[in-house]
Amino acid sequence: MSIEVRNIGKRFGDFVALDNVSLDFPTGELTALLGPSGCGKTTLLRVIAGLEQPDRGQVILDGEDASVRHVRERQVGFVFQHYALFKHLSVFENIAFGLRVKPRHLRPSEKEIREKVMQLLSLVQLDWLADRYPSQLSGGQRQRIALARALAVEPRVLLLDEPFGALDAKVRKELRRWLRRLHDELHVTSIFVTHDQEEALEVADRVVLMNRGKVEQVGAPDEVYNHPATPFVYGFLGNVNLFHGRVHEGVLAAGDASLPVPDHSHARDAAGVGYVRPHELDIVPYTPDGEGILAELKRAHAIGPLAQLELERSDDGSLIEAVLPTEQFAKLNLKPGATVHVKPKRVRVFLDEAV
Repeated sequence: MSIEVRNIGKRFGDFVALDNVSLDFPTGELTALLGPSGCGKTTLLRVIAGLEQPDRGQVILDGEDASVRHVRERQVGFVFQHYALFKHLSVFENIAFGLRVKPRHLRPSEKEIREKVMQLLSLVQLDWLADRYPSQLSGGQRQRIALARALAVEPRVLLLDEPFGALDAKVRKELRRWLRRLHDELHVTSIFVTHDQEEALEVADRVVLMNRGKVEQVGAPDEVYNHPATPFVYGFLGNVNLFHGRVHEGVLAAGDASLPVPDHSHARDAAGVGYVRPHELDIVPYTPDGEGILAELKRAHAIGPLAQLELERSDDGSLIEAVLPTEQFAKLNLKPGATVHVKPKRVRVFLDEAV
């Protein structure tokens, strides 16, 4: 099922949750709605599900306006962060619930319900837990049962609201991979809400970045990470170093540093900010005639494949974060207190009016 939202607006009192949001969700894709708390992503998910009514705009499912359709008629499966399993029902009965409450003329037989539930338990790799109760399951197991229950009614759309937010980091990582494999098998049009950048970039086919009720950028994970459209996206997706200064004829003057920014060759003494990710920096030991930003190494954390460096600029005292392969850092043989040249390999500048 394809999903379109057109000019969706939603307020809660004076708070603008959604501000004229328009998006397309293609059939069979797994899309992440990503952004900080309060940006509108959960409200948008609830509007699509029919759990929340927008003040204006339309939700279009497979080309038909769904605004007047009741939530039960939208064929949507919803998975919440906190499982929402029925504590008094077994795992089997939790999954069977949606099938048992269907109108009599649509309700499967008991034999069909049993076959369907056991098929879903096998799909989520928990068929050995059919007789257990939610209190006897781990958090990761409960979330997989909640997903199986949502799939039982054969939804045409699967909506997941922070599905792994209540789990610890290791379980969350395992379930992310599992969800991706499951989606590749089922190809149900799916939208999941998260504030975890790594989760969105690892799992989704497409990422929608939201901020203050608006869409900042839409694209494939590598596109939004490598080519952020706005300062917000740059700052939200991973760590970034900021270089404040003036841009003139393709050069950003930031303190003692002069950084080439050929995309802004027509700028004339404009205020701007350069954005450089930690892995986009080269570190070179100091020489009197060396080039780059002069800085002092304050501390280094070199455990595992990457060394994380914290450096202090000599001109204004601001901090720079750099990431190098551990082997490369070892060859530099730098100790805290060493003076180095920091050379950005790539700088993305946003002029003042865009910042």
